[in-house]
Amino acid sequence: MTATATATATRPRSGNDGPSIAHWFSDGWITTRRNLIKIKRVPDILVFTTLQPIMFVLLFTYVYEGVIDIPGSTYTEFIMAGIFAQTVVFGSTYSGSAMAQDLKDGIIDRFRTLPMSPSAVLVGRTNGDLLINAISMAVMMATGFIVGWRIRSSFLEAVAAVALLLFFAYALSWVLAFVGMSVRSPEVINNVSFLILFPLTFISNAFVPAETLPPALQTIAEINPVSALVQAARNLFGNTPPGMPEPDVWTLQNPELTVLIGIAVMLIVFVPLAVRKFDRVSTR
Repeated sequence: MTATATATATRPRSGNDGPSIAHWFSDGWITTRRNLIKIKRVPDILVFTTLQPIMFVLLFTYVYEGVIDIPGSTYTEFIMAGIFAQTVVFGSTYSGSAMAQDLKDGIIDRFRTLPMSPSAVLVGRTNGDLLINAISMAVMMATGFIVGWRIRSSFLEAVAAVALLLFFAYALSWVLAFVGMSVRSPEVINNVSFLILFPLTFISNAFVPAETLPPALQTIAEINPVSALVQAARNLFGNTPPGMPEPDVWTLQNPELTVLIGIAVMLIVFVPLAVRKFDRVSTR
């Protein structure tokens, strides 16, 4: 944490400082700034965050485009929404690993001594990851344009697609932050995240049409929230292949609404759980 951020956070508060909501926003901004400065001072985080989406875009478009046929479209346009979803979903794991690392390093003990809202640490952590995911999205979209991907919808629909992807990842980062405070080491959260998110992204419609999967896996893909996220992104970017059959499940017929419900549920459930967990682990 920088000297400025520390000085601001440790400044005594009097009863005339303003309402508590103002303190909460101030604390949240200070901890967000701390995480942004950390990215600046450890550029490896940003470098590998941007290289990974480029690798996925190039790998899937050039390796699999010739062997996977998408009726009425190209595999490049089909796959981009899946890569977007996979990257932001895996990007949400930074919150979990960072919280586990802070607990291991004892930084949480330092935060506990400061006159700040407990939830501010979590807000700063998840806000920092939201920015990382936004940078990844920009890099992926630029790379996609280079390899032939195009937005076939309006500007506002494209903005809505990006917003859905980012806010889904933001809500998921609260889930992973809670998990990160529940495990004993950063290595454990990395393994747990991989075991959960890897099948979640691949048993979906992200990389192949769900109709081509075996019946059991197709059923899982149809109720998979990542499938709804991918379908919503394809619809809003205008990349839904015209030759694909109409989904026969409600979640994929109404993917945008499904994603919004999923975001709301994750935030309503895991924000208070994460804050309560932070209170417990910071007072041990």
